Amino acid sequence: MALKATVHKVDMAVSDMDRGYYGSHTLTLARHPSETSERMMVRLLAFAMFADEALTYGRGLSADDEPALWLKDLTGNIECWIDVGLPDERELRKACGRARRVVLLTYGGRAVGIWWNQNQAALARHENLDVIDIPIEATTALAKLADRNMQIVATLQDGQIWMGNAVETVLIEPEVLKRSGKAQS
Repeated sequence: MALKATVHKVDMAVSDMDRGYYGSHTLTLARHPSETSERMMVRLLAFAMFADEALTYGRGLSADDEPALWLKDLTGNIECWIDVGLPDERELRKACGRARRVVLLTYGGRAVGIWWNQNQAALARHENLDVIDIPIEATTALAKLADRNMQIVATLQDGQIWMGNAVETVLIEPEVLKRSGKAQS
Protein backbone atom coordinates (compact mmCIF):
# COMPACT_ATOMS: atom_id res chain seq x y z
CA MET A 1 0.00 0.00 0.00
CA ALA A 2 1.41 3.39 -0.99
CA LEU A 3 1.99 5.98 1.68
CA LYS A 4 -0.12 9.12 1.43
CA ALA A 5 1.02 12.71 1.59
CA THR A 6 0.76 14.49 4.92
CA VAL A 7 -1.34 17.63 4.71
CA HIS A 8 -0.10 20.80 6.43
CA LYS A 9 -2.34 23.86 6.77
CA VAL A 10 -0.60 27.23 6.83
CA ASP A 11 -1.90 30.72 7.51
CA MET A 12 0.90 33.05 6.47
CA ALA A 13 1.15 36.82 6.62
CA VAL A 14 3.77 38.22 4.24
CA SER A 15 5.24 41.71 4.54
CA ASP A 16 7.73 42.20 1.72
CA MET A 17 9.02 45.72 2.15
CA ASP A 18 11.48 45.32 -0.73
CA ARG A 19 8.67 44.70 -3.26
CA GLY A 20 5.90 46.59 -1.45
CA TYR A 21 3.84 43.40 -1.20
CA TYR A 22 1.64 42.75 1.85
CA GLY A 23 -0.76 39.84 1.95
CA SER A 24 -2.30 37.01 3.93
CA HIS A 25 -2.36 33.54 2.44
CA THR A 26 -4.11 30.36 3.49
CA LEU A 27 -2.08 27.49 2.06
CA THR A 28 -2.34 23.73 1.99
CA LEU A 29 1.00 21.97 1.69
CA ALA A 30 0.99 18.31 0.77
CA ARG A 31 4.18 16.75 2.11
CA HIS A 32 5.23 13.75 0.02
CA PRO A 33 6.20 10.71 2.15
CA SER A 34 9.82 11.03 0.95
CA GLU A 35 9.98 14.79 1.57
CA THR A 36 11.75 16.13 4.67
CA SER A 37 10.43 18.89 6.91
CA GLU A 38 13.40 20.95 5.75
CA ARG A 39 12.41 20.74 2.07
CA MET A 40 8.77 21.47 2.84
CA MET A 41 9.74 24.56 4.80
CA VAL A 42 12.06 25.73 2.00
CA ARG A 43 9.01 25.49 -0.30
CA LEU A 44 7.11 27.65 2.19
CA LEU A 45 10.03 30.09 2.29
CA ALA A 46 9.95 30.23 -1.51
CA PHE A 47 6.28 31.16 -1.36
CA ALA A 48 7.06 33.97 1.09
CA MET A 49 9.93 35.26 -1.08
CA PHE A 50 7.81 35.43 -4.25
CA ALA A 51 4.33 35.84 -2.73
CA ASP A 52 1.62 36.78 -5.18
CA GLU A 53 -2.10 36.11 -5.34
CA ALA A 54 -1.52 33.98 -8.47
CA LEU A 55 1.44 31.96 -7.10
CA THR A 56 0.54 28.28 -6.72
CA TYR A 57 2.23 25.06 -5.69
CA GLY A 58 3.03 22.45 -8.34
CA ARG A 59 2.37 18.74 -7.83
CA GLY A 60 5.79 18.47 -6.21
CA LEU A 61 7.93 15.36 -6.06
CA SER A 62 5.31 13.28 -7.84
CA ALA A 63 5.60 15.34 -11.06
CA ASP A 64 8.92 15.67 -12.89
CA ASP A 65 7.62 18.32 -15.27
CA GLU A 66 6.40 20.78 -12.63
CA PRO A 67 8.25 23.05 -10.22
CA ALA A 68 7.70 23.43 -6.50
CA LEU A 69 5.81 26.68 -7.27
CA TRP A 70 4.84 28.63 -10.31
CA LEU A 71 3.23 31.83 -11.34
CA LYS A 72 1.20 31.77 -14.54
CA ASP A 73 -0.41 34.65 -16.38
CA LEU A 74 -4.07 34.64 -17.40
CA THR A 75 -3.25 32.88 -20.69
CA GLY A 76 -1.45 30.02 -18.92
CA ASN A 77 2.07 31.14 -19.83
CA ILE A 78 4.58 30.52 -17.06
CA GLU A 79 5.84 33.83 -15.73
CA CYS A 80 7.95 32.37 -12.93
CA TRP A 81 9.08 28.78 -12.33
CA ILE A 82 10.37 28.30 -8.77
CA ASP A 83 12.09 25.10 -7.68
CA VAL A 84 14.00 23.96 -4.61
CA GLY A 85 16.89 21.55 -4.12
CA LEU A 86 19.76 20.51 -6.37
CA PRO A 87 18.18 19.49 -9.68
CA ASP A 88 19.91 18.16 -12.75
CA GLU A 89 21.08 20.90 -15.14
CA ARG A 90 18.89 19.42 -17.90
CA GLU A 91 15.77 20.01 -15.82
CA LEU A 92 16.72 23.66 -15.32
CA ARG A 93 17.48 24.04 -19.04
CA LYS A 94 13.98 22.76 -19.87
CA ALA A 95 12.43 25.09 -17.27
CA CYS A 96 14.33 28.06 -18.73
CA GLY A 97 12.82 27.23 -22.11
CA ARG A 98 9.30 27.07 -20.71
CA ALA A 99 9.21 30.07 -18.34
CA ARG A 100 9.98 33.76 -18.57
CA ARG A 101 11.91 33.53 -15.29
CA VAL A 102 13.29 30.55 -13.36
CA VAL A 103 14.35 30.69 -9.72
CA LEU A 104 16.13 27.88 -7.92
CA LEU A 105 16.46 27.88 -4.14
CA THR A 106 19.29 25.56 -3.18
CA TYR A 107 19.85 24.21 0.32
CA GLY A 108 21.95 21.50 1.92
CA GLY A 109 25.21 23.07 3.08
CA ARG A 110 28.35 21.56 1.55
CA ALA A 111 26.38 19.63 -1.06
CA VAL A 112 25.36 22.97 -2.61
CA GLY A 113 29.00 23.95 -3.13
CA ILE A 114 29.76 20.67 -4.86
CA TRP A 115 26.62 20.91 -7.03
CA TRP A 116 27.38 24.54 -7.91
CA ASN A 117 30.97 23.77 -8.94
CA GLN A 118 29.71 21.02 -11.24
CA ASN A 119 26.90 23.08 -12.82
CA GLN A 120 27.95 26.73 -12.69
CA ALA A 121 29.39 26.92 -16.22
CA ALA A 122 26.35 25.28 -17.84
CA LEU A 123 23.90 27.39 -15.82
CA ALA A 124 25.68 30.64 -16.71
CA ARG A 125 24.21 30.38 -20.23
CA HIS A 126 20.63 30.78 -18.99
CA GLU A 127 19.76 34.49 -18.97
CA ASN A 128 16.45 33.94 -17.18
CA LEU A 129 17.80 31.86 -14.25
CA ASP A 130 18.37 32.98 -10.66
CA VAL A 131 20.10 30.62 -8.22
CA ILE A 132 19.76 31.49 -4.54
CA ASP A 133 21.32 29.47 -1.72
CA ILE A 134 19.62 29.23 1.65
CA PRO A 135 22.18 28.59 4.44
CA ILE A 136 21.92 25.25 6.21
CA GLU A 137 21.57 26.91 9.63
CA ALA A 138 18.43 28.65 8.39
CA THR A 139 16.86 25.58 6.79
CA THR A 140 17.56 23.50 9.89
CA ALA A 141 15.88 26.15 12.06
CA LEU A 142 12.95 26.43 9.62
CA ALA A 143 12.40 22.65 9.81
CA LYS A 144 11.80 23.03 13.55
CA LEU A 145 8.86 25.35 12.78
CA ALA A 146 7.10 22.63 10.76
CA ASP A 147 3.75 21.56 12.16
CA ARG A 148 0.47 20.21 10.78
CA ASN A 149 -1.18 23.58 11.45
CA MET A 150 1.04 26.64 11.20
CA GLN A 151 0.55 30.34 11.64
CA ILE A 152 3.61 31.95 10.08
CA VAL A 153 4.66 35.56 9.74
CA ALA A 154 7.24 36.36 7.05
CA THR A 155 8.95 39.73 6.85
CA LEU A 156 11.32 40.55 4.00
CA GLN A 157 13.51 43.64 4.02
CA ASP A 158 16.91 44.55 2.58
CA GLY A 159 17.54 41.01 1.36
CA GLN A 160 16.89 39.46 4.77
CA ILE A 161 13.91 37.32 5.69
CA TRP A 162 12.42 36.68 9.10
CA MET A 163 10.01 33.76 9.33
CA GLY A 164 8.43 32.68 12.52
CA ASN A 165 5.48 31.56 14.57
CA ALA A 166 4.25 32.77 17.96
CA VAL A 167 7.24 31.15 19.71
CA GLU A 168 10.29 31.34 17.46
CA THR A 169 11.64 33.47 14.60
CA VAL A 170 14.31 32.43 12.10
CA LEU A 171 16.57 34.92 10.31
CA ILE A 172 17.36 33.86 6.74
CA GLU A 173 20.08 35.58 4.73
CA PRO A 174 19.97 34.09 1.23
CA GLU A 175 23.10 34.17 -0.93
CA VAL A 176 22.61 34.89 -4.62
CA LEU A 177 24.81 32.49 -6.59
CA LYS A 178 23.52 33.64 -9.99
CA ARG A 179 21.35 36.60 -10.90
CA SER A 180 19.28 36.58 -14.08
CA GLY A 181 19.20 39.33 -16.64
CA LYS A 182 15.38 39.40 -16.35
CA ALA A 183 13.56 42.07 -14.37
CA GLN A 184 12.83 41.00 -10.83
CA SER A 185 9.14 40.37 -10.13
